Amino acid sequence: QQEALYGTARDNSALIMAGGPGKRLRPLTNDVPKPLLPVMGKPILERILEQLISSGISKFYISTCYMAEKIQSYFGNGDNWGVEIHYLQESEPLGTAGSLALLPSSGFSLPIIVMNGDLLLKFDIGKLLEFHEKQDAIATMCVREYEQQVPYGVVTSDGERITGVVEKPIHRFLVNAGIYVFEPRLVGHIEAGENIDMPKLLERPIL
Repeated sequence: QQEALYGTARDNSALIMAGGPGKRLRPLTNDVPKPLLPVMGKPILERILEQLISSGISKFYISTCYMAEKIQSYFGNGDNWGVEIHYLQESEPLGTAGSLALLPSSGFSLPIIVMNGDLLLKFDIGKLLEFHEKQDAIATMCVREYEQQVPYGVVTSDGERITGVVEKPIHRFLVNAGIYVFEPRLVGHIEAGENIDMPKLLERPIL
């Protein structure tokens, strides 16, 4: 394999979903889309891009909606990073999975990496793709552990009789990390213009 800008080249494409309005971060996102908010002097989306490039990805699709022109103006066609960037323009919000239907209908033979455009995470793309292949999966979702501690002693009872007290127990859950690997054929199961979120897509019978 040839060497990419920072790592071993991969022929997989990546779709970064960057169309959300960032309502929970207002007023910070009144004039700037959330993916362009700076973290230590560099936009979140640029950090994502550089991480994917360092893993050998060189072909990108960025789905945009809210303040799309600012994202396109900043990243252009990807020449400044030595990669290829294409934009999928949502005329109206299509949910977290609807933009997949905007991908070209041909030209994909390898799994597609899909991730949210507001993540500050480090992960091993090589191991992720290897896991996806070994599972012979149509779709793979990355998860992370989330802990929630009850701030009180939790009482269990049998009728009026207390049977136990657990002081401030911690409950652990696996939550969606916003990173996926999809087989190209999955894209054909989303209709153009369909507003659909990832949970609904992953519940479809094809999976």
